[in-house]
Amino acid sequence: MITLLDYGAGNVRSVVNAIEKLGGKIKPVTKPSDILDAEKLLFPGVGNYENMIRILTEKNYIAPLREYLKADQPFFGICLGMQALFEGSEEDVSGNESLSMFKGRVNRFKTDLAVPHIGWNGVNLKKDSPVFKDVLPDTKFYFVHSYHIVPEDESVVLTTTNYDYEFVSSVQQGNIIGTQFHPEKSGNAGIKLLENFIYQKDLRAKKAVDIKAKGLSKRIIACLDVRTNDQGDLVVTKGDQYDVRDEGNVRNLGKPVELAKRYYEEGADEITFLNITGFRDFPLKDMPMIKVLEQTSKNVFVPLTIGGGIRDYTDSNGKTYTALDVASRYFRSGADKISIGSDAVDIAEQYLKTGKKTGKSSIEEISRVYGNQAVVISVDPKRVYVNSPDDAKKHHVIKTQFPGPNNEAYCWYQCTVQGGRKTRDLDAVALAKACQELGAGEILLNCIDKDGTNSGFDLELINAVRNAVCIPVIASSGAGCEDHFFQVFEKTSAQAALAAGIFHRKEVPIQNVKNYLLERNIEVRSTI
Repeated sequence: MITLLDYGAGNVRSVVNAIEKLGGKIKPVTKPSDILDAEKLLFPGVGNYENMIRILTEKNYIAPLREYLKADQPFFGICLGMQALFEGSEEDVSGNESLSMFKGRVNRFKTDLAVPHIGWNGVNLKKDSPVFKDVLPDTKFYFVHSYHIVPEDESVVLTTTNYDYEFVSSVQQGNIIGTQFHPEKSGNAGIKLLENFIYQKDLRAKKAVDIKAKGLSKRIIACLDVRTNDQGDLVVTKGDQYDVRDEGNVRNLGKPVELAKRYYEEGADEITFLNITGFRDFPLKDMPMIKVLEQTSKNVFVPLTIGGGIRDYTDSNGKTYTALDVASRYFRSGADKISIGSDAVDIAEQYLKTGKKTGKSSIEEISRVYGNQAVVISVDPKRVYVNSPDDAKKHHVIKTQFPGPNNEAYCWYQCTVQGGRKTRDLDAVALAKACQELGAGEILLNCIDKDGTNSGFDLELINAVRNAVCIPVIASSGAGCEDHFFQVFEKTSAQAALAAGIFHRKEVPIQNVKNYLLERNIEVRSTI
């Protein structure tokens, strides 16, 4: 019996699914005494540190948690659940009291690398701990965070990880364990960690070790465009320049839950669902898509992103739902990140016009509650060619290696909305920078000109945006062969690359992409 401390923020469904898949039973904490009655306590903290501590305080969980921990009862804290063991965080400006089980604090990454630190990274093992029993030394785990712990006592360090510099990525003292990475999102290795926590009778580390690991991987992401076809079935489809119909019918490339499971088994590092009919229907009533997330998260233990229709709504009865309400429902259904598209353009335009943050936009509200690592901005730009930078002074103009139809030597990237059907007087670089300032944690960078062409990613666009922001960038649109993935990682600093059609049609298997990259010394997560 595993007692789950779910304080109401983020995706805990995957943790529950993982425990139940392993044969464990979940007992949720509903009152303070449930903590003290626990045989083994699992605390998956997700989102914002200040928000977490505030809720724990309001629910009167702080005192029983301290009592449970001081008794050296089996405890596994994940992400914020580990950070809460320390004395406070730079993310919390309120002065709320933390658990203070260990000396030390939580600091923001101080690096020129992209923050948040997102992706699959290795762990340097410092203790021979039963929780790592039968976990291979070169295994990688999934991280998604902007802050890391800085313990004062080195004896609590279980693992460290390298991201520009070495930081502590998990701790252990007696039966108390905490990981910065997410085992429930780390595939088979993460599931094995949870299995060890459930079934090992004595969790205490026996001796010190020093086992080194490899570094951060480039991510390969499978994208599933999901919509209802004319027969009312929810299908995965794909279009050229976003036209998903072929001879009048919606292209049907498979069922979303089945395809997602296939990609997980083939080694996808993340899976993204884009609900391309989300803008037509109120998402909280879009039960098929919610059901897709719920069913997928039962068997897919890598990060899931959902996009489409995440904005404020007023229903036919006059009841208003915020984008935060919509996002929360998706998180509770199994999503780890949400993707905002057209609405982000409106938000950025307003912000750039006034120069002021309202605190009420979907980007700001969702990042405030769930953390900026949970907010992805999906950018859909297209090239606009000009003869000179003076012809587009308002925009970020680049000199291109691919001249325009009239031999124009320059271009800028114009943002579009509503699936590329409408253009706006805003460029992709300005949009990405504005959304970063508002609290977004990642950019999904599409390119209408490249979509469906199989001609490779737009490297000029990727470099322009990546050089302008300090958050991770996912390259999208145009992949047609293994070498295109190599080119994007070799010639840009994109952290991930996403593809759809070539994976759906089995033209380029995911494992082929990874093998090709490994042969050329690009670090990727091995799934063999």
